[in-house]
Amino acid sequence: MSIIVQKFGGTSVANTQRIFSAAQKAIREAERGHQVVVAVSAMAGETDRLLNLANEIDPAGSPRERDMLASTGEQVSIALMTMAIQKLGRPAVSFIASQIDMRTDARFTKAKILSIDDANICQALNEGKIVVVAGFQGVTDNREITTLGRGGSDTTAVALAAILQAKRCDIYTDVDGVYAADPRIVPKAKKIPALAYEEMLEMASSGAKVLHSRSVQFAAKYNVPVQVLSSFEEKPGTMITQEAQTMEDVVVSAVTHSMKEAKVTLSGIADKPGTAAAIFKFLAEKNINVDMIVQNVAEKDSADISFTIERADLPYIKKYEENLRQLIHCRNISYDDKIAKISAVGVGMRTHAGVAARMFDTLASKGINILMISTSEIKISCVIHENYTELAVRALCEEFGLQEEKA
Repeated sequence: MSIIVQKFGGTSVANTQRIFSAAQKAIREAERGHQVVVAVSAMAGETDRLLNLANEIDPAGSPRERDMLASTGEQVSIALMTMAIQKLGRPAVSFIASQIDMRTDARFTKAKILSIDDANICQALNEGKIVVVAGFQGVTDNREITTLGRGGSDTTAVALAAILQAKRCDIYTDVDGVYAADPRIVPKAKKIPALAYEEMLEMASSGAKVLHSRSVQFAAKYNVPVQVLSSFEEKPGTMITQEAQTMEDVVVSAVTHSMKEAKVTLSGIADKPGTAAAIFKFLAEKNINVDMIVQNVAEKDSADISFTIERADLPYIKKYEENLRQLIHCRNISYDDKIAKISAVGVGMRTHAGVAARMFDTLASKGINILMISTSEIKISCVIHENYTELAVRALCEEFGLQEEKA
């Protein structure tokens, strides 16, 4: 029997009515002759509620204890989901991460999956049960509880699909697929029926909220077909596979945005070999991920370097500011958490010139100043002030024809 892995996000299990609806979807796949594994997030708003409590105590508090706290949300939702499936007449069993030995490294709040022991899952499936697994969480070699970072339930689901060699991984969310832009900002944004892993990965890493970037990396590595579907509407979704047919004249497939980053600027650092290496080695040791980096020569023998990090990491970098200052002897460290990253993504960029010029001209025409720029083969990203986020997204969607034609 083939295996289908389903993942239900927080909005899909926000209350008991929605949990029953999700349970029916799992049962429907079982009735089609599939073995079913379900990965579940915490109920909508629960992880935020827990982490807000932690922030009230200490915004830079122990990452270990934050994981201990945050991981409890999924335990609630998997128990309720399993009870709903049983109530609807189908045998089911729930597992937290330690019960399937979902082993991770010890980077609390951002752990990476190392291995999964599928013995308990396979036994339950062979007994005819639907298996419900807690997303987002893992366990270290020392049996410490970890979490995979926000959106980590997507990664849990795809990792399960990979280890179980599932036919498909269905990601159920509050939208009916992947769109060319956030429909809340661009209501007429085009829906994308199919995407290649490469394109989806660039979209996810630059702010598209529908899938977590690490889940796409897993899918690409293990060639797991991923389908993004709505929990609330019976509509075709978006299929993400190794290769997706795209029209050659589609230059830009999507415009994404992220408002979860902050810019850090180190002024007056020594302009000599090894300075940048020392900075980013220090940040890596503190488990602080860096996205965009720009260095400028400031004055003779000195330079300025700016980089972006997740806003959630700001309290930690501030906590270690004096250590960093002493390490590189910089004149000043400044922070800006009022930024947004806007990205244009499309495999068509490989064969079409002038995309950057069109993007920069469009932003300039709206009076939007660009603070930082980074590029890849199929993506161009700009950092701007967060107040201009919606204006920038709408303007770029219009420029690149990413809205449905008016009737």
